[in-house]
Amino acid sequence: MTGQKEKILAISGSTRKNSSNFKILKFISENINKEFEVELFEELESLPHFNPDLDTEHPPEAVVKFRSKIAEAAGVLICTPEYVFSLPGSLKNALEWCVSTTVFSNKKVGLITASASGEKGHEQLGLIMKTIEAKFTDETQLLIQGIRGKLNAEGTITDEKTLHAILAFITNFEKEIGEVKLK
Repeated sequence: MTGQKEKILAISGSTRKNSSNFKILKFISENINKEFEVELFEELESLPHFNPDLDTEHPPEAVVKFRSKIAEAAGVLICTPEYVFSLPGSLKNALEWCVSTTVFSNKKVGLITASASGEKGHEQLGLIMKTIEAKFTDETQLLIQGIRGKLNAEGTITDEKTLHAILAFITNFEKEIGEVKLK
């Protein structure tokens, strides 16, 4: 091994600064195996509204950069809230910019929905990611319900069951990314 770290792109579906979803991704980035380098993508709101007329050979520069980050990553983590029984519009918008590409085809992804309920949003996230051919397993998906009562203001996970679930998720995601390296 050359000492090169595998890159993981982490995307929070919330545009709220220091949201619960961002805190979870930060926790994962601090607790993942040191052979991985996690980049927290914080420019979700800078992506223009999806417009098929702009999705040409020369899409907007912010979209090109976003797609490149996905393409260069060994894996992608998405942690999102659920808004009105669906995905936040900013996350769905970002994913729509990827539909006409193959950046997610066979890409290992980890999917977390952390919200009050989250069931419908989590279901939709899985469907969208299957549609764009991302690869994930039951072990690399996690639904955390009632998230606000499971983290404190500093981002510490205060619920033991949730902590264990996230640590197991990290281990399973590392294994999936490790399989990419073995091929």
